[in-house]
Amino acid sequence: MSSVSVSRVESAGDRAAALEVIKRVFCVEKNWISTVQNQIPDELSGNMGVSWFLATINGRPAGVLRLLYDPSFDIPEEYDVKFMPGVNVEELKSAGKYVEIGRFMILEEFRKNPRVALRLMRSATAEVIERDYTHFITDVFEGEKHSPLNFHTRVLGFEVVGKHLFGELNCSSTRIILTLDILKLYSRIKDSRNRIYRELTDEFKGIIERKATQSGISRRLRELSGLQPKV
Repeated sequence: MSSVSVSRVESAGDRAAALEVIKRVFCVEKNWISTVQNQIPDELSGNMGVSWFLATINGRPAGVLRLLYDPSFDIPEEYDVKFMPGVNVEELKSAGKYVEIGRFMILEEFRKNPRVALRLMRSATAEVIERDYTHFITDVFEGEKHSPLNFHTRVLGFEVVGKHLFGELNCSSTRIILTLDILKLYSRIKDSRNRIYRELTDEFKGIIERKATQSGISRRLRELSGLQPKV
């Protein structure tokens, strides 16, 4: 049975492996970028604003995911972003602390193994919760062959908040802007027996429960977790 593991990209070897995944997917397969040279900084140690994760199967690189903390909501005008009716940008910004999911990709030969994507999301979410961030924001391509749009919205509960046609990647598909309230997701799936949800929450359930019992933790986290602070 294949063994899927995920680790933060911190060593030169992990960086090289992650860059190879990016090259094979974004350069060769998709042609969305022309080079990988500037995708991952040479020095990642101590950089609290960005995290990269590498998934491997039996030691072979299989996928990567990037987290960008505190992304700017000052979107370039040339992106021509159109927010959905009823979406108030200021309310969106004030809803919580955001982390952007980007460069989320799986090598073609491993895409039929859902555990790769789930393990990447699980590790990324655990780090985000540990650092007291509450929301994800991401772009996915509409109609693209391997777009995770349906999985994100139907399974995880991401909400569509806007669209734009232009962006940093060389792709003509419309970008769909999605946000996810992580604590709302946890409240919905924490008691589920669904294998996908159990796989996803396995690593961060304990973090939420530990934080929910700490003094000073947010009232909302305690309510969503169903726990009360220790006296």
